[in-house]
Amino acid sequence: MRPEAGDDATRARSGNDAAPVIAVRNLEREYAMGGETVHALAGVTFTVDHGEYIAIMGPSGSGKSTLMNILGCLDTPTRGEYWLDGDRVSGLSERELARVRNREIGFVFQTFHLLPRATTLRNVELPLLYAGVPADERRRRATAALERVGLKDRQRHRPNELSGGQCQRVAVARALVTGPSLLLADEPTGNLDSRTGEDVLELFEELHAESHTIVLVTHDPDVAARAARRVVLHDGRIASDERTGTAMHAGGRTT
Repeated sequence: MRPEAGDDATRARSGNDAAPVIAVRNLEREYAMGGETVHALAGVTFTVDHGEYIAIMGPSGSGKSTLMNILGCLDTPTRGEYWLDGDRVSGLSERELARVRNREIGFVFQTFHLLPRATTLRNVELPLLYAGVPADERRRRATAALERVGLKDRQRHRPNELSGGQCQRVAVARALVTGPSLLLADEPTGNLDSRTGEDVLELFEELHAESHTIVLVTHDPDVAARAARRVVLHDGRIASDERTGTAMHAGGRTT
């Protein structure tokens, strides 16, 4: 059952109001390790509204990777609820989670995860191929996504013919091509030099200004400061949740 209006983890639909893109309530994730139980998440509750740009930070072992995997529907919580764009996804089957990942979430990883023998166009088309989109429509949408990230003239290039920054832009185009509810980025500048990383962060800021919802997981405080909001985890709990005052709201207004 959907949480009631006024709940700390979500808000009800009413009039023109929409459910948040992410609403998690009392998330817990436990692992058995060496005869002991590890509490990777110990009661996490927060929301992310449409068009927000949020960075999740925390030291090693804080739970940020576990939270990212749950938000990306790559893992399921031991207890608690996760709602994605108004639909409850905690408790779904593996097959159902795979469908949600393909349709609702665009992933950007530190190591790009591009197929080395495929062209950039083919790499960007892949999520649409898995979704059963016809070939002509796949090509049209993939071309538009590559144009959006400034790589329309690199459609026939393969990853080994591109720079690291260009590979990450291909990954962003692939994440955008399905029109997802959420862009989920895991250390997207981790394998890039500072100048190239700056270019990628500027691209995220442009996407934020276009009302894309972005959750970025990072250990780098300088990267996190570029987001409009920063959530810090410690020992599986939210230690702080604050606006940074540096990024842009959708539509170009500063926070």
